[in-house]
Amino acid sequence: MAVDWIGFGYAAVIAFGGFMGYKRKGSVMSLMAGLVFGGLSAYGALKISMDVQDTSLSLLSSAVLAVVMGMRFRNSGKLMPAGLMALLSFLMVVRLLFKIMM
Repeated sequence: MAVDWIGFGYAAVIAFGGFMGYKRKGSVMSLMAGLVFGGLSAYGALKISMDVQDTSLSLLSSAVLAVVMGMRFRNSGKLMPAGLMALLSFLMVVRLLFKIMM
């Protein structure tokens, strides 16, 4: 059983980003979104660790996050945090699609 370290790292970045949004701006919504999407991504990474082909939860959560943060980046033009999270989420979607094809 191979551990999905990239997936767990991605989940940690999401959760940490939500925490930093709360700490710096007092945004409870950032904290909740970071914890929810970070938790979903961590659970998805756990499922991938158990079965390499079970990418549905990780793919769904990272695709939703890529779209939402991509729209926020387009509207604000700010690289941090929206642009960075959109890019990381998009790269995660690409990684998971390659995992499905292999």
